[in-house]
Amino acid sequence: MNTDVYNEGPVVHEPVFIDGHSVEIPILKILQLDGSLYPNAKLPLLDQALATKVYKTLAFHRVLDERMVAAQRQGRISFYMSALGEEAASVGSAAGLEPQDMIMAQYREQGALMFRGFSLEQFMNQMFSNEKDLGKGRQMPIHYGSKELNYMTISSPLGTQIPQAAGYAYGQKLQGLDAVTICYFGDGAASEGDFHAGLNMAAVHQVPVIFFCRNNGYAISTPSSEQYVGNGIASRGVGYGIKTIRIDGNDILAVIKATQMAREYVLAENKPVVIEAMSYRLGAHSTSDDPSGYRTREEEAKWQENDPILRMKNWMLGNEWWSEEQEVELFEKLREQVLAAVKVSEKIAKPSLESLVTDVYHDVPHHLQVQLEQLKEHIKKYPDDYPISAGRL
Repeated sequence: MNTDVYNEGPVVHEPVFIDGHSVEIPILKILQLDGSLYPNAKLPLLDQALATKVYKTLAFHRVLDERMVAAQRQGRISFYMSALGEEAASVGSAAGLEPQDMIMAQYREQGALMFRGFSLEQFMNQMFSNEKDLGKGRQMPIHYGSKELNYMTISSPLGTQIPQAAGYAYGQKLQGLDAVTICYFGDGAASEGDFHAGLNMAAVHQVPVIFFCRNNGYAISTPSSEQYVGNGIASRGVGYGIKTIRIDGNDILAVIKATQMAREYVLAENKPVVIEAMSYRLGAHSTSDDPSGYRTREEEAKWQENDPILRMKNWMLGNEWWSEEQEVELFEKLREQVLAAVKVSEKIAKPSLESLVTDVYHDVPHHLQVQLEQLKEHIKKYPDDYPISAGRL
């Protein structure tokens, strides 16, 4: 037996249980609620230009979420998931990466895609599933993807991206690329079997992947206290022999710094890292959820004080890198742009019916062609029930 994988502790001659909470896991905090730095805290690699880009991305994120939840309530789109209160996790981590790094998201990381440069129009086209949607209308709203921006298309099954990220990073390693993979997931997804398979695979094969867990306290309506009794998700990374760090997920500077350090390590050592970002979902899990049924207003109000956008704004003001005038102008402009984009995108035609059966096979097989013709006949029979003009059949 290879004993090198064991770190033997002191020898005992009576049984001693190890308490899973006996090892304290520190949490990285740099930015205080009022925008000042903690004593002795060290900033990430960040200049005014990058800080401004990060803050504008946070603002874009907040406004887009607000407007698209409203659009869903109006029946203009079918579904949406906001990241209210969690924006720093995705935006800050994206700022700590390089453009060539692959992003494998769960479903609440639109901020990373925004930071990469996905345009407002591209977001709208995807959510309205029109003919300009990169996914050709085949995905539900918020299942973004961009080959150009190295952002793997999101899928609904929970946790599938975790072992996929381990495999993709293994490919990066074999090719000797100057690139890593970051894989996002929530604390709820960490209860899936794919989580354990993915982390073990990455650890054993030593691949350059950052596993980024947004621990926001809830798996839809299930609180963390009913999901697990261990010391968060970070303790699991330690258990798999992976370098692990826990951070304040609402502290944008801590997120950036941890991600920069993690990227440097996984690229140099070809070994994975786990980042557990402690945060809180201020909004509903999705537009299909009502959080008032499982948590209190008092709990939500307490976490309002930890707003990551307000915290960064205060820091920017303190550095004289931002002003209240810029703040008002930015949010007013963003709200106008988003409303205008909604009006344009919802009027763009839907993708052609033929696109339903393309892109999988080189030539459309006979059985799919038959089904397509049957669909066309069905739509002709019930034209009032489908948003397709006769000229596009």
